[in-house]
Amino acid sequence: MKNYAYTIFIIVMVILAYNFPSYFIEVGGIKLTALIIPVLQIIMFGMGTTITIDDFMGIVKTPKLVLIGVVLQFMIMPIWGFGLTILFNFPPEIAAGLILIGSSPSGLASNVMALLAKANIALSITLTTFATMLAPVLTPTLMQWLGGEFIDVDFWGMMWSMCKIVIIPVALGFALNKFLPNMMMAIKKILPYFSMAGIAYVITTVTAAGQASLASVGALLLVAVILHNVGGYLFGYGAAKAFKLSNRDARTISLEVGMQNGGLASALAVEMGKTGTVGLAAAIFGPLMNVTGSLLASWWGKTADDNK
Repeated sequence: MKNYAYTIFIIVMVILAYNFPSYFIEVGGIKLTALIIPVLQIIMFGMGTTITIDDFMGIVKTPKLVLIGVVLQFMIMPIWGFGLTILFNFPPEIAAGLILIGSSPSGLASNVMALLAKANIALSITLTTFATMLAPVLTPTLMQWLGGEFIDVDFWGMMWSMCKIVIIPVALGFALNKFLPNMMMAIKKILPYFSMAGIAYVITTVTAAGQASLASVGALLLVAVILHNVGGYLFGYGAAKAFKLSNRDARTISLEVGMQNGGLASALAVEMGKTGTVGLAAAIFGPLMNVTGSLLASWWGKTADDNK
């Protein structure tokens, strides 16, 4: 139960936010959605403090694996998400949200799951880092291509939003950790706990803001998000094996493909002014992927045959 305590906590908070949304929308005259972006910027800053030069060197050391992993992540999930929107015939902004979570990069959760799965942890970290750095270009491109059918997508506006939410905080965290390691040592001890609280805050707030939309499409959207998430694992693993990668590397890529940065997708929905619609798929995807990812990683960890 300890392994699932955080996920259970988030699920409980989501249930409360859905049933009592007014308590999670505004406090003291301050709209809680307004704090989503600064919260995520601090989380991305924390990610930056964990990145090292070796993570970037991983791109040079294993270019084939990194190229396969990144291409599969930014190809499978957006296209699979688009297919699901057609299958379920969601309202335009709900559909765009499913494509948005699919077009987002992986997050730190995939690195944790790679460890549990006895996968290639170095590759997982490199893929997460590289995908995050490429996201300010690739996510708006994919949204304009696939999501533009449902909503107006401001390519340059989304690119700038991602730069200020992702690139600038990550670069600042990386630089401070590189040049002021002693000062950052104490801060780095706190940041993981802030990140956990921050993700819970984002998911809970978005759920409350989108309660009305969830009430109308909640069950179907949950099914679609489950299919999106699990499909990412299956297609990612299958495609990796088609490239004749080892089981260890295929498990890594499967987790990177199937697990997305839901917090980032939620923040982009806030920037677009569509928290309660475009942000809903991300709010469901976040806690769900932690459950499915933990189950899959635990099973792989127990049955791992390493590099075969």
